[in-house]
Amino acid sequence: MNRFSLHIRCLLVALASLVLLPAGVAAAATHTVSPGESLYLISRSYGITVDDLRQANGIYTDLIYPGQKLYIPDGNSTGGSSTYVVRPGDTLYLIGLRYGVSFQSIKSANGLRSDVIYPGQKLTIPAGNNRGTSPAPVSRGGPVNYSRSDFDLLARLITAEADSESYITKVAVGAVVLNRVKSGIFPNSIPGVIYQVDETGSYQFEPVLNGWINRPASEEARRAALDALNGVDPTNGALYFFESWVPNSWLQSRPVSTVLGSFTFTY
Repeated sequence: MNRFSLHIRCLLVALASLVLLPAGVAAAATHTVSPGESLYLISRSYGITVDDLRQANGIYTDLIYPGQKLYIPDGNSTGGSSTYVVRPGDTLYLIGLRYGVSFQSIKSANGLRSDVIYPGQKLTIPAGNNRGTSPAPVSRGGPVNYSRSDFDLLARLITAEADSESYITKVAVGAVVLNRVKSGIFPNSIPGVIYQVDETGSYQFEPVLNGWINRPASEEARRAALDALNGVDPTNGALYFFESWVPNSWLQSRPVSTVLGSFTFTY
């Protein structure tokens, strides 16, 4: 058999395998966006919905670009459990928000003993009552540019401020810093916000004053910082937080966004 005949035979086998796939069912895959493609066209070609495609990739608009790699979820996952392949920057908390399930349920479904996951890892996502719920985006503009040292500084502040608080509270503390960066009334960088001195000569964050900001960040605080930088904002745009028992009339007079653990978050 010559090389050309072998090539034709391989091509026919590949085409036959595609034909034999059940209609509307697509195997999990990675798709590289080509010029002119849209989420709608890509979803149709894999037999999935646009919402499934958005959720699997953490996309909250229809904007995609040539060369972008998209994870294609199982096409038969609607209504039951599905499979998700972990991407760089993912955390269990962020994945849970994408699919409308708790990160504890993902841990249980996969027999995980810790919150540590790694890129390429396949996770079973249990069916949720609110499948498709997306992370609350930071409502004050696009993503914040940051360096490795900025990330470490944000994680150290979260550790110093909220080490004994719940995970979602830790994410909320990080989100407040990022909301300030984008607000226009605070410095426009993470270090600028964290080390800001107000008109009275006071630091904005007590850990900067007492030196706790210099303590190493905890692993959970680092994951919380990453979620906040990825756009998760449990406060929906808050600019301030304080321990709820603190008798500060100015802070307590501001509109309340939410109360998480020991902290009140305000605008």
